[in-house]
Amino acid sequence: MFVVAGGWSFPQVQIFIQKTVAMTSSDNTLIQVEQVSRYYGHLCAVDNISFEMRRGEVLGFLGPNGAGKSTTMQMLSGNLAPTAGRILINGIDLLDRPKAAKAQLGYLPDHPPLYRELTVDEYLLYCARLNRIVKSKCREAVNSAKGRCGLTEVGKRLIGNLSKGFRQRIGIAQAIIHSPAVVILDEPTVGLDPIQILEIRALIRELRSEHSVILSTHILPEVQAVCDRVQIINKGKLVLSDTISGLQQRMQGASLQVALRQPPTLEVLQALDGVAEVTALADGRFRLAMAQGDDLAERLVQLSVANGWGLYELAPERITLEQVFVDITTEESTDVSEATETAA
Repeated sequence: MFVVAGGWSFPQVQIFIQKTVAMTSSDNTLIQVEQVSRYYGHLCAVDNISFEMRRGEVLGFLGPNGAGKSTTMQMLSGNLAPTAGRILINGIDLLDRPKAAKAQLGYLPDHPPLYRELTVDEYLLYCARLNRIVKSKCREAVNSAKGRCGLTEVGKRLIGNLSKGFRQRIGIAQAIIHSPAVVILDEPTVGLDPIQILEIRALIRELRSEHSVILSTHILPEVQAVCDRVQIINKGKLVLSDTISGLQQRMQGASLQVALRQPPTLEVLQALDGVAEVTALADGRFRLAMAQGDDLAERLVQLSVANGWGLYELAPERITLEQVFVDITTEESTDVSEATETAA
């Protein structure tokens, strides 16, 4: 065995370096997904996806039914092993050191894992012990989780006697009770009333101060309200990964709807700088699709005044997140179908 200065062997130095690198990485990057795939027999449910998440980020994870979203959530939570690739949680390999990696995770599945015959306090105390919280700290952890999730007043009540909204909160409380580095929430606001939804959104925003949060949801406005980034998975592939600000740029007014009392011909409108396409609507109305990055509105007002077109209505048409989602997933599905037909 070789010995270096200070009496350390080379294996000891290597271990020290590995731990130092892992600690440095974990300061910023809490989730690393590297070329992960999952097969069920010959069916590829998740196809070679890669992404990273840093501390303080909230990621909205979206996908249509059957896209591979639930499979990805199960792999990230350690409940399902990937066929290929690897997942690091706070610098710890989820396959090589599952116990250590899972200690860094908090997970709320779509059906909260509750024991209805227990009180809220009994259940959360049980969850604290499952997560190996020191016995003397368990009560403090339970009280903290109850306070953050709005459960302080129902600690002595049986879970089975509470509403679905309260049961959802209990599910979130068990996911955060051990202060994990990464919190995975699968449909956290299902069944909640509007006030409870706002409270849970506020809680998610609070979690970002110390954790990475993955939010899997079908409520698209919720993604806009609380997330920093959005990823869309379809047919097992990541088809979109963008920040909310980048996504909002996609959603900016891409067309104008105008109403003119003395409209020119379609050819004249089509020839205007910045107009990509013109569609004639009823009653002297037109939809003008703008070239990317062009600001047509002010120029159109000036031209209308100069040419006597009688412009009396001008409104931008904005793309919703729902439309972005539908366009991306539909386009991807069409591409796959066309490729299959071509191969046949």
